[in-house]
Amino acid sequence: MSQIATRLACSLVLCLGVAAAGHAQSVGDTAATRFATLDKNSDGVVSEDEYDGSALFRTLDADHNYRVTVEEVQALLGPDRDGQLTAADRIRVADLNGDGELSDEEVRRVAEMRFQSLDTNHDNDLTLAELQVGFWRP
Repeated sequence: MSQIATRLACSLVLCLGVAAAGHAQSVGDTAATRFATLDKNSDGVVSEDEYDGSALFRTLDADHNYRVTVEEVQALLGPDRDGQLTAADRIRVADLNGDGELSDEEVRRVAEMRFQSLDTNHDNDLTLAELQVGFWRP
């Protein structure tokens, strides 16, 4: 996967990760809101365990058929916004096997990549500052 495609794939988790952590119906608009939702034990950092790709997959897979479709991502994101990737774009860049849907493995891989890109000091924990720096960065 090219560096650009990898960075775009990582943006899938940035925009959807809070929904998995909080099993929310809408995605928070601020880094602080997302951070608070992801920090399940309220210790001031988000661990790799709290940044859970499997929980993200379960939230996205609304019909529980073990596949995430464009329609499921769109339902969670709401209407397309100018300057942001569409649901179809997000699926396309994260879809390793090209079948037009995302598997649990593909979602977990993207979540791990995003966590690593946000964890700038490589301590396996995200601080609010790290999340804020990478908040809109794909």
